[in-house]
Amino acid sequence: MISRVLVPMDDSEMAERALKYAIEVHPDAEITVLHVVGEPSTMMGKAVTLALEEDIQQAAKDAADEILSQAHMIAEEYDIQIDTDVGWGSPAKVIVKRAKAFDTVILGTHAGTLAERLFVGDVAKTVFRRSPVPVTVVR
Repeated sequence: MISRVLVPMDDSEMAERALKYAIEVHPDAEITVLHVVGEPSTMMGKAVTLALEEDIQQAAKDAADEILSQAHMIAEEYDIQIDTDVGWGSPAKVIVKRAKAFDTVILGTHAGTLAERLFVGDVAKTVFRRSPVPVTVVR
């Protein structure tokens, strides 16, 4: 029986679909939405801006607020409560590490921008290959 579900989420439509799928398929499970703020890289982007902040952890939480608020709005549509969490670092690595505490991971395909997919790698593929628990990839 699936009692704990991890749903990594960014601001993509596919991530929202993954959350809705998790809620519909596992309505009695404890669902945790995880947003990972990427680590600084040579590709620039949001993570570099966060790295310049005095309190990186607070800046990461602030950056995640909009996405996690959207997750709560989706959960409210289904009249359920979800937990939320924020991670910092390489999204795939953080997701795989956190997956150990869950029964399954449900995530959307092709999250992130085209540049992130080309240079950082496909998070869904990496999580699928390395997760210690079953993974469902939602299209």
